[in-house]
Amino acid sequence: MSSTVLITGANRGVGLALARHYADAGREVIGVCRGSGDDTAELKQVAARVIEGIDVTRAEDVARLAVELEGQRLDLLINNAGLLRDERLGELDFDSIRAQMEVNAYAPLRVTEALLGCLGEGSKVANITSRMGSIADNDSGGRYGYRASKAALNAFGKSLAMDLKPRGIAVAQLHPGFVQTRMVNFGGMITPEEAAAGIAERIAALTLATTGGFWHSNGEPLPW
Repeated sequence: MSSTVLITGANRGVGLALARHYADAGREVIGVCRGSGDDTAELKQVAARVIEGIDVTRAEDVARLAVELEGQRLDLLINNAGLLRDERLGELDFDSIRAQMEVNAYAPLRVTEALLGCLGEGSKVANITSRMGSIADNDSGGRYGYRASKAALNAFGKSLAMDLKPRGIAVAQLHPGFVQTRMVNFGGMITPEEAAAGIAERIAALTLATTGGFWHSNGEPLPW
């Protein structure tokens, strides 16, 4: 039986590349996204199932997702949906910061908790984070909302790793790299496909012995 992978934010960028990667590997892919219609056309060519109209920041949408997946075993949950905005000191937009916290930090925790019934021994959870969430690595400042939200995601992921380890579920925080996606106006250094391949390698290597770690997709351990 093919193992099942669920990916949030799966209709573009790294999420779509991950969907293609796992589908090509023979995995059953469930793509979850906020968009619908034309926004999901490419994903529908790849995924075995697409669940549209799910805003991962809305409790009612995540509850609907859990209902639609009731009884479904998930071997891998990839919390990929993300939001990047820019704030500078003296021009801080706290609504922008709050929105990034909702999408980048609270939503992965919300989704993981809602889908706990779908995860069992041997399942894995991968949180797509960023090295910008590393406090030790911050030597340039700025990006207040993005940095803080990814640091919060890392903290949530570490706690999830500790709490889920007794259930046989491993958790990783994974930085995809500087990827050529719409989020960065396609100015990255690697393609989404390269990022997806690296992420998949890190997930394949993840075990209960290494659960809770924070890695670059190239395999480099990252500082907290």
